[in-house]
Amino acid sequence: MVEYGGGIQNGPAGQVGGGSSPVGFGGGVDIGASVGDFIGNAVHTVSTMEPGMFLLWVVGIIVALAVLRRAL
Repeated sequence: MVEYGGGIQNGPAGQVGGGSSPVGFGGGVDIGASVGDFIGNAVHTVSTMEPGMFLLWVVGIIVALAVLRRAL
């Protein structure tokens, strides 16, 4: 494809143009998409857990909240 210009399109020159940059380097971050991805990944993780592991997490969270309540 280099003969027909595909080398420039997919090569180093094509990778430089466009795209997003990290915060602080002139680009922006879509906070809504990040939050949506976080929630979607969390739901997927919980929905694919084995029942025993899920129960262990629930018990662990309840114990952690009880310890936190006593500490405060």
